[in-house]
Amino acid sequence: MTGAYRSESGIELPTVAGPDDVRAGLEARLGAPGEYPFTRGVYPTMYTSRPWTMRQYAGFGTARESNARYHQLLAAGGHGLSVAFDLPTQMGYDSDEPIAHGEVGKVGVAIDSIDDMRTLFDRIPLGEVSTSMTINAPAAVLLLLYQLVAEEQGVPGAKLTGTIQNDVLKEYIARGTYIFPPRPSLRLVADTFGYCASELPRWNTISISGYHMAEAGATPVQEIAFTLANGIEYVQTAIEAGLAVDDFAPRLSFFFVARTTLLEEVAKFRAARRIWARIMRERFGATNPKAQMLRFHTQTAGVQLTAQQPEVNLVRVAVQGLGAVLGGTQSLHTNSYDEAIALPTEKAARLALRTQQVLAYETDLTGTVDPFAGSYLVEGLTDEVEDAAVALIDKVFEHGSAVAAIEAGFQKQQIELSAYEVAQQIESGERTVVGVNRFTTDDDEPYEPLRVDPAIGAEQEKRLAALRADRDAPAVRAALGAVRAAAAGTDNVLPPMRAALAARATVGEVCHALRDVWGTYRPTEQF
Repeated sequence: MTGAYRSESGIELPTVAGPDDVRAGLEARLGAPGEYPFTRGVYPTMYTSRPWTMRQYAGFGTARESNARYHQLLAAGGHGLSVAFDLPTQMGYDSDEPIAHGEVGKVGVAIDSIDDMRTLFDRIPLGEVSTSMTINAPAAVLLLLYQLVAEEQGVPGAKLTGTIQNDVLKEYIARGTYIFPPRPSLRLVADTFGYCASELPRWNTISISGYHMAEAGATPVQEIAFTLANGIEYVQTAIEAGLAVDDFAPRLSFFFVARTTLLEEVAKFRAARRIWARIMRERFGATNPKAQMLRFHTQTAGVQLTAQQPEVNLVRVAVQGLGAVLGGTQSLHTNSYDEAIALPTEKAARLALRTQQVLAYETDLTGTVDPFAGSYLVEGLTDEVEDAAVALIDKVFEHGSAVAAIEAGFQKQQIELSAYEVAQQIESGERTVVGVNRFTTDDDEPYEPLRVDPAIGAEQEKRLAALRADRDAPAVRAALGAVRAAAAGTDNVLPPMRAALAARATVGEVCHALRDVWGTYRPTEQF
């Protein structure tokens, strides 16, 4: 039976679902939990043996302030950390560069050198905590700093666990924090894969991200289609660099959004696992089951948070988190209710974590695996999402590759059209946003946001001046020269980068050394 309701991706949902809404061959499409095609989850027992990793995204101001917030989150029962970096750090600039003026410490923590990284993780046992770092173009630089600090704690690379986002392709599609042109950027990704295979074998070397595309307006189908297309590009790049797919692919991970449209989100996650398993086995010949698994982190939808009646965001986040768990996420960040206004306050961040803890410890979600399996509606919707996503992936590769499609502006244009349609629906009232275009109030209660001290930039400049006066300048110059030489050749660039950072070269100096060889990408340039 068909209905009038259409999902976020434009798929018509039946008013009442029944057996006819599920295609023949369901048993083969499902498989068992922990087995190909992983529709029902990547592990046999999922949350019945342990809950998902509760990872809270935090970082603001100075490394010292962020370190205090991390200790608060861990004391509140968090399992892992997720680091937000400020814009200059994301773009590979030091805090004392003119281009960084006014942005230091604003949307994340400012990290300029090993000194800052040491402060950021002061008294945090890196051998026991899993850390995710939302960093892309200079991801390798921040990862090397993390490794160096861990070694100072006596923790070898083989014991470190966590993830760097390291997904530069989606920057050209949806976010814009790129540094280098795509080709050398892909080389840096491949070099990071190779370096981590020997130095940090438990580290997830990339988090291929649909989240930011979704925040820019992508539908669920577009989110997984464009993300998996980028994943294909990264895998192909690594194979062409001489890496074996069964060796590096188990360390790939993904990053998706969870919206309030719970049923389609559950279907999206299940479809994404199934598509990726098939891609890895049939397209790339992966035989290692871990190389076929799509493991992913989820963050609740920041774009759906409202500044109006911000407490309503607590409800939205709970629903979004529920969808991520029912969809089988491996780790979850729940947004704070006040993030549409400013950086989260300590109370709001704690409430966001408590939301996950209620889901894990007060509900029956951890009592069984994949409770939606066999649902007429969810199974039918999973098939529909899968079909639409595969068709869109095919359209991407009609351009020859994901990079060629990015060059043609295909993904960006598709996302912009979807975002425009949603904006029109909200404006017309066709789409309800509680507290914004319906169920509004005359006035909101006063709210005092967390404010970042504007003196942070000056403080970071002083720290950098002290560092440059104290370090061995000739050794730094020599180390940066070695970075340029590796970038100009074919050697892996990470070992000389690590040596430069250990000599107390700054993040900006290392990135500038690479810029000297690889150049800086401008949107008007050809790929």
